[in-house]
Amino acid sequence: MKFSTCGDIDDQDQEVVRAEHAFVTIGSRTSSRCFSIIKRDVSHNKERVVILGSGWAGYGFARTLDPAKYERIVISPRSYFVFTPLLASTSVGTLEFRTILEPVRRLPGKIGFYQGWADNIDFDRKTVRVETNATEEAASKTVVPGPQGELPKPKGDMITISYDKLVIACGAYSQTFGIEGVREHAHFLRDIGDARRIRLRVLSLFEQCAYPRGADKLSDADKRQLLHFAVVGGGPTGIEFAAELHDLIRDDLAPIYPDLMPLVSITVYDVAPKVLPMFDRALAKYAMDTFARHGIRVKTEHHLQRLRLADGDLGHRHGALKIKIKEYGDNEVGAGLVVWSTGLMANPLISKLVSRTLGARPPGRNPLSGAPTPPARRLVRDARTGGLVTDPFLRARTTTDIQSAESNPNGVLDDVFVIGDCAVLESDRNLPKTAQVASQQATYLAKRLNGASSVAEKPFSFRNWGTLTYLGSWKAIHQSKADELRGWVAWVVWRGAYLTKNRTLIVSIR
Repeated sequence: MKFSTCGDIDDQDQEVVRAEHAFVTIGSRTSSRCFSIIKRDVSHNKERVVILGSGWAGYGFARTLDPAKYERIVISPRSYFVFTPLLASTSVGTLEFRTILEPVRRLPGKIGFYQGWADNIDFDRKTVRVETNATEEAASKTVVPGPQGELPKPKGDMITISYDKLVIACGAYSQTFGIEGVREHAHFLRDIGDARRIRLRVLSLFEQCAYPRGADKLSDADKRQLLHFAVVGGGPTGIEFAAELHDLIRDDLAPIYPDLMPLVSITVYDVAPKVLPMFDRALAKYAMDTFARHGIRVKTEHHLQRLRLADGDLGHRHGALKIKIKEYGDNEVGAGLVVWSTGLMANPLISKLVSRTLGARPPGRNPLSGAPTPPARRLVRDARTGGLVTDPFLRARTTTDIQSAESNPNGVLDDVFVIGDCAVLESDRNLPKTAQVASQQATYLAKRLNGASSVAEKPFSFRNWGTLTYLGSWKAIHQSKADELRGWVAWVVWRGAYLTKNRTLIVSIR
């Protein structure tokens, strides 16, 4: 890789893509820095595959793609893969953070990596514009877009990376539904930095409430608010975090802080009539009965309207929060920690991409060949989820109706593929946004590009291996087409399934 500062570039052996200008404001001055990104050494004759994202889809694809056939370049704001099903376990100390991380640069074979956000894509020139971002805080913390899709982060330098094939696996963001105060005060659980902050916050709350009576100004009512842990979202992530938190408090913190146990409470809030909607009614009821025995309250059909700091020192000094719930009128619920897990929203990059017009040329004929110029196109977006629509082979769908990004597709981009949470398969638009789907899409696409005969001409087909959720106290539920399990046996399946998938944890145990 070479960088040039707006001068002439020797390109006898290497191909220069183009120069990009990054404007940086310092005080009242604005300076311009010009970076030229060299495409690659063309002597090895490998196609370059650029992969946007290092999650289940992006990382899984990069790991399976044959490095002997392709030059792999991963672009992601984080330099590692997170085994997200065990993220809740790390947030309470059941597992250490390093056991669920796999660095991108340690993938077998030579692999390129650039830490940053994909800012835009020029499909006609086959280039990706990347905003560099190697700061630790931004790389490990969940970033939630604002009401207009803006990202609350400092602007980095811009670089440009060329590609022969592009795999868009940039995932999705946490959905806040525009509720006031959620972005500022809630904790999310999508990255390792989120888990670390939650663990520190839980321990800090217990320490704040452990001082002798009279040594601080906290009453029992104040401590009861600080030791109320609210989980918003009744899906597997929210339920598993509540279960793991219960185990931490019962097994580890109760012997240390016995006087505080009567003040501790955990509540799960959800707007739906029942939690865990992907499970049948019997298993969901078993989960709720288990939570009831644990003392975990589940409040369904509750609509949160606002989240704010509590008044006075309780909020500004101790970080207590007030939750406004529609069903409670003007009465607000106090909490020391709010963990938000209410679903996903489309990546802001997707909105930017669908607004672009591809191959825009004046109507007429090619002056050299006399053939008609191809019509302008744009990517197709799913109206319900905001994701990019793909054909059965996971290629990005396009439409010639440039007035609407949600029109019926009538074309594809042959060298652009979309997988993971940002993809919507046109033949099955109701596929869940889960690690299982993303992983299978990644494996399918990599094998297809590798030339595997087993998938060469076959469209992608999702095979549901079932759903697992941990409920605490070594109990879980499992549901698949073949069977339904509950209790300790389901917990063994839950832990065993994740253990076999997590390479870092296997190496740690060895």
